[in-house]
Amino acid sequence: MGAGGLQDGRPLRVVAFGGGHGLAASLAAWRRLTDDVTAVVTVADDGGSSGRIRRELPVLPPGDLRMALAALAGAGEREQSLAALLQHRLGGTGGLAGHSVGNLLLTGLVELHGGDTVRALDELAAQLGACGRVLPMADVPLDLVARVEPVDREDHAQVRTIRGQVAIATTPGRVREIRLSPADPPVHPAVLEAIAAADVVSLGPGSWYTSVLPHLLVPQLRAALTAAAAKVVVVLNLEPQPGETDGFSPEEHVTVLQAHLGGVPLHSVIADADSVVDRRGLLSAVRTCGAELVLAPVAELDGAPRHDPVRLSAALASVVGVR
Repeated sequence: MGAGGLQDGRPLRVVAFGGGHGLAASLAAWRRLTDDVTAVVTVADDGGSSGRIRRELPVLPPGDLRMALAALAGAGEREQSLAALLQHRLGGTGGLAGHSVGNLLLTGLVELHGGDTVRALDELAAQLGACGRVLPMADVPLDLVARVEPVDREDHAQVRTIRGQVAIATTPGRVREIRLSPADPPVHPAVLEAIAAADVVSLGPGSWYTSVLPHLLVPQLRAALTAAAAKVVVVLNLEPQPGETDGFSPEEHVTVLQAHLGGVPLHSVIADADSVVDRRGLLSAVRTCGAELVLAPVAELDGAPRHDPVRLSAALASVVGVR
């Protein structure tokens, strides 16, 4: 676990927004700097094991919550073994095939606690020796609704409205607009308290339209971020994501982000130095948001399009000023 702190000696308080593998990468970096990390996780997944559970039971989709818990698990052998079990997917061809053990366990804990997802997450986090807390971005399952433009931008008649995270991610074309259903979902008080107390709030990396931007569309989260004293840091993706941001440059990611900020201040944008072709264009887009651009080597050394936790943590440390 990390042991970074501020100049006054107290641990850095971090809130990390996102979902899926992108959030897991962010958490792996943040935990090297502090033990006080709160992951605020998207709850719009409607595919795979999470989608099946969501359709059959009145619970939040557990998959992204499970991944965040595993990313924050303690370093001990027992904790890491439990984390590996949570991530294991059942084999076979029957009704349980493809389900993650952690999805089923978390769903069972929610039922045992009368539908209290936060209590279930806190209990599982304690068993994992997690260096932080995992919370849902909303207290009800969300649906994403997007307007998707075809690759041929002149063909406006073919702009379609697509509903559902999986459908949006797999529909050819470019997402032009995203909204939530319900538009103003309830948010757990613990999430708002964490934002108010945070020194840093981070967004990204991750699926831009389905994991990163949705947090900015929740009115209570946007209001809390606007009022917070925290520094807001964005970590850009290493490459466009097929079906969501086909052909997007880093500066286009920032421009889309700016359109969704809605008054939320942005302080720093971290981008991988080797992934940026037009540095001047990216710098211009970041400055338009009133933020500083940090170019640093944050990708895996083997060339894979993944963020390296050690390198990303170094970039984050330089931005937030931890020891």
